Amino acid sequence: MPMYKKSLWILLLLLAAIAMGTIYGSYAQESAVVLDEAGREEGGTASNITVYVTGAVNKPGMVTVKEGARVGDAINTCGGLLPTADQEHINMAQVLKDGEQVKVPERQASLPKGKDQKAGKRGGEASGLININTADEKELDSLPGIGPAMAKRIIEYRETEGNFQRIEDLKKIKGIGEAKFAKIRDKICL
Repeated sequence: MPMYKKSLWILLLLLAAIAMGTIYGSYAQESAVVLDEAGREEGGTASNITVYVTGAVNKPGMVTVKEGARVGDAINTCGGLLPTADQEHINMAQVLKDGEQVKVPERQASLPKGKDQKAGKRGGEASGLININTADEKELDSLPGIGPAMAKRIIEYRETEGNFQRIEDLKKIKGIGEAKFAKIRDKICL
């Protein structure tokens, strides 16, 4: 019997070693899975970047998007494109970088051949009207009752709120009331 007891002890030690090995192996595997998940969480969260979107979008301004975002994502964050946006001159798939400015151009009316491109950009100079969406400070200053300070406010409004949809939207600017608007109504266009 002593041989039997000796064999029994060896068998018990062997079973204990196997049990301990199994427990240790499952613990090590659980630890590895937890570490893998932690690594994925840290590497998986993309940091954010900030870009400045201007031009023919509904709400131009600074927006925060995830790193690796595309121009289209930033434009959607700004409320999308205006109907006057020139979509053919925007690369919606371009990857953005932190601090970048995205300028969304407006569609230009096609001019007959031989016409000067500046006339189209100047916003109605040929017709004698000043386009309030494209005019520079000097052109706006030439309107009756609009001085340099008011011209700057008009340009700032365009940059922050987007282009005017109607000429009556000009009255949204501080300092332009009904009387001043009546003086310039026949001299402006969109």
